[in-house]
Amino acid sequence: MVTRPLDLTADPVELTAALVDVPSVSGGEATLADALEAALREQASHLEVVRSGNAVLARTRLGRPRRVLLAGHIDTVPIADNLPSRRVGELLYGCGTSDMKAGDAVIAHVVATITDPRHDITAVFYDCEEIEADRNGLGRIQRELPEWLTADLAILGEPTGGVVEAGCQGTLRAEVTTRGRRAHSARSWLGDNAVHRAAEVLNRLTAYAPRQVDIDGCVYREGLQAVRIAGGVAGNVVPDECVVTVNYRFAPDRSVTEAEAHVREVFDGFELVITDLSPAAPPGLTAPVAQEFLAVSGVPVRAKYGWTDVARFAALGIPALNYGPGDPNLAHTREEHVDVRHIRQVGDVLRRFL
Repeated sequence: MVTRPLDLTADPVELTAALVDVPSVSGGEATLADALEAALREQASHLEVVRSGNAVLARTRLGRPRRVLLAGHIDTVPIADNLPSRRVGELLYGCGTSDMKAGDAVIAHVVATITDPRHDITAVFYDCEEIEADRNGLGRIQRELPEWLTADLAILGEPTGGVVEAGCQGTLRAEVTTRGRRAHSARSWLGDNAVHRAAEVLNRLTAYAPRQVDIDGCVYREGLQAVRIAGGVAGNVVPDECVVTVNYRFAPDRSVTEAEAHVREVFDGFELVITDLSPAAPPGLTAPVAQEFLAVSGVPVRAKYGWTDVARFAALGIPALNYGPGDPNLAHTREEHVDVRHIRQVGDVLRRFL
């Protein structure tokens, strides 16, 4: 429940705390979306504002030659006894501080207080990023309001420790199944143990040599790992089925088709079903407006390890970067926090750029 209106002109650190103190677990973002929408309409008359479900979108329409899109999800994982927010020195603790209400606060503050930007600006505060992909607010916006996702550069305010993380890895999950014949374990020679057959799957994973790929000066490290194994029906039965779930993180030089073909080649001869597949995103560093951002920011650039929604923008042909306050390693933890100096640093960089 919102106890006071949001002040988008306030110090972004204070605004971060205010956003954190409004619970917004995935699927329950309405109260925070209401507050953001009201604040943008009341405090930023230079912006056009629309609502899409529990997402709030705002933009300038000044006729600038280029448009920059700033995006952040407003949902969090379930609260872990870490609300309300609390400040300890230079650290602000609370659910969503790092992932990613600090980024949301910076974006909201910047778009509300820069009334004459050199690039047109679109801000997208969207819902349901932390849960299944088909509920992600960006997907709904793309279907219903596609013109709002048009831009020359997208910056996703995911936590990056204040550096630029370019592009992202693609991700593929698959189930590799081995089959055998059931038997009583006391007469095991009458059966064929499917779990034992899975040893060859694990041997191939152990011997697998992942690539390192340099794209635009960013080194993407691939990985193929077993993340789950399941087999057996009882303590006295030779199992007739074993399923090894594998996760492949692939570099942006592979398409989803190429990634699937590669995994099928690695496990040639085994029954394999793809259960999840999301594309990678290239770094996008060569686009002119991206080069301008890097020149203004002066911060280091590295490859993004993991998948983020920059891939959605890359699929639309929009160069996209991850850049926001917070440590990604603290996301989803009970001790989640953000260094307030990173909040101010990211805010200063975006202000200089825009």
